[in-house]
Amino acid sequence: MKKMNFLLMLSGLVVLAGCGKGNDYMPGVDDSGERIFSTACTECHKPLSGNVAMLLSEKMANRDAIIGKVQSGSMRMPAFKNIQGEAADRLAEYILAHSDTNR
Repeated sequence: MKKMNFLLMLSGLVVLAGCGKGNDYMPGVDDSGERIFSTACTECHKPLSGNVAMLLSEKMANRDAIIGKVQSGSMRMPAFKNIQGEAADRLAEYILAHSDTNR
């Protein structure tokens, strides 16, 4: 299991290496968290399998951490400064509901 998690993380890092440009994506007022994720995030974060969108560390497996990362970016992840308020909440809820935690 640990070997699979390592391979998933490694493949994620390879994918993220190509995702460094800025992003001015603006979600629609009524866009669902799933739509925001599929439009803004799947360019770099490919769903892992079935209903699993991402593999989150325990540190990232909460609403505030996800929103903070989305809005400020990190390493090669661009900041999505236009994902604010209710849209950010919907995105975080979707990610939390459709992710596994890396333990």
